[in-house]
Amino acid sequence: MSLRPNPAALDGDCAKPLWFAVAQDLVAKERTLDRETYQRGLAIRSAVVGEEYVNKALAEADDFTKPLQDLVTEYCWGAVWGREELPLKTRSMLNLAMISVLNRPHELRTHIKGALTNGVTRDEIREIFLQVAIYAGVPAAVDSFRIAGEAFAELDRG
Repeated sequence: MSLRPNPAALDGDCAKPLWFAVAQDLVAKERTLDRETYQRGLAIRSAVVGEEYVNKALAEADDFTKPLQDLVTEYCWGAVWGREELPLKTRSMLNLAMISVLNRPHELRTHIKGALTNGVTRDEIREIFLQVAIYAGVPAAVDSFRIAGEAFAELDRG
């Protein structure tokens, strides 16, 4: 049995084999799903961190950073944040703890604002960072409290 393709199947004038048509159909469906996931991600991302923030991030993307923006929008926000098993508020609370532990101040500031949008209270944010102090260390919590205070002040100023 030969695994080489039939030369006639490679001829552009002949009918494509059934497997080829099935593969094309699967690719087309995957592209449609990707667009749907991207659009869902774009909507969730905009709702959580703000349309202005998202529009700026996408507008400033260049050839180098656009693939990252697409990945973040489609997979992070569309495929994961778009799942229904956890409410957005819970996802925000998890993110605050993880980002705090990872010491990512810019992302933490963004997600503190998003958490408030998703219904996380300032008291709950404080409790998250107290929990971080116990399990990830006081320095991580100190920085997180400082960033939260700055974010709260910025929001209070309007």
